[in-house]
Amino acid sequence: MKIALGSDHGGFKMKEEVASLLASLEHAVSDVGCFSKDSVDYPEVAQQVCSLVREGTAQCGILICGTGIGMSIAANRQRDIRAALCHEAYTARMSREHNNANVLCLGGRVLGIEVAFDIIRVWLTTSFAGGRHQRRLDMLS
Repeated sequence: MKIALGSDHGGFKMKEEVASLLASLEHAVSDVGCFSKDSVDYPEVAQQVCSLVREGTAQCGILICGTGIGMSIAANRQRDIRAALCHEAYTARMSREHNNANVLCLGGRVLGIEVAFDIIRVWLTTSFAGGRHQRRLDMLS
C-alpha cells in the first residue's frame, strides 16, 4: 500500500520510527516531512499529506504532531478527508470500520511507540464495514 506520511517537529521522532515500521511491513511511504526537529507549521504538512490522499497518489495518510490534535483539525478541513485521532487499537479499528478514515493522526508526545505501532497495524488492516455507515458518510459530503 502507498502511504503518505508527515509530521511537525513534535512528531518528528515518532515519524522516523513509523517510517521504519511501514517499510518493514512492505508499504511504500511518501514522506513529506518534516525532516528535522526544527519548528514547522503543521497545517502545511497536513495539507501535503491530504493532497496525496485526495489525488490518489497515496491510498491513505498518517500525520503525527505532539498531541495529534492540530494535525487532526488541519486534515479534517480538507475536502474528502476523514482524519481520525486515535489513542489505542479500539479507536483505530472503529475509525476504519465505521468512519472509513483515510488519514490517521497520532500524538508523538502522548503515545508510546509500541502503542503507536499497534494502532497503525490495526488501522491498516481494518476494512470499512459499509452499510448504514456509508449512508452516514454520504451525509458529510
